[in-house]
Amino acid sequence: MSYQEAHQVFIQSHINRRSGERRGRLERGHQHAEMLFLQQVWYPLYGHFDDLHPEYEVLDLRGRPYFGDFAYLPGDLKFIWEIKGYGPHVLDMDRKRYCDELNRETFLQALGYRVVSFAYDDVAYRPELCITLLRMLLSRYQPSPSPASVALIAEKEVVRLHLKLARPIRPKDVEEHFSVHHRTAVRLLHSLVDKGWLRPVLRGKGIKIVQYELARGVLDYFD
Repeated sequence: MSYQEAHQVFIQSHINRRSGERRGRLERGHQHAEMLFLQQVWYPLYGHFDDLHPEYEVLDLRGRPYFGDFAYLPGDLKFIWEIKGYGPHVLDMDRKRYCDELNRETFLQALGYRVVSFAYDDVAYRPELCITLLRMLLSRYQPSPSPASVALIAEKEVVRLHLKLARPIRPKDVEEHFSVHHRTAVRLLHSLVDKGWLRPVLRGKGIKIVQYELARGVLDYFD
């Protein structure tokens, strides 16, 4: 099934299940930016629209209806995807609307939704960046569709740990995070150096390696 066919079936199935303002909002609100996100980001990544709900209605902190661009509800997980243009969300926004938007997102987080916003310009002109970020985010919650190497999982977890620490990583950090022996931690770090993911930080006269830092752009590790 082509993207166009899959998209038509997807939208029509939701229209058929809705009535009143929920149906009207979908018919009016599913426009260029939302369709571009599906065509250039979501469908290339997943090839289907399972568990995705367009123009998803929730109540805001004042009890008024709010429609997120998409909700992604696989099992117990709850995400809301928003595609935000620079004009309406920056240039044309006054202080009150700005406060309302931030308060609404915090309220939705309190309800258990994880709200993730994508810039329209990235969706339109840099969809590969959106795909990488989306893959990084959802990989934390979903099992891999095919068996993954334990070593690769460990290596990527070391990179995530390094990013969380926001400083060069030491063998001791790896030891404590994985509860492994010092030699195992050093071996794991050396494997990342051999792959070109990390580079050693030399101290003293340049003969002692005590910590490591990223050797490439962050997104390279999660493609």
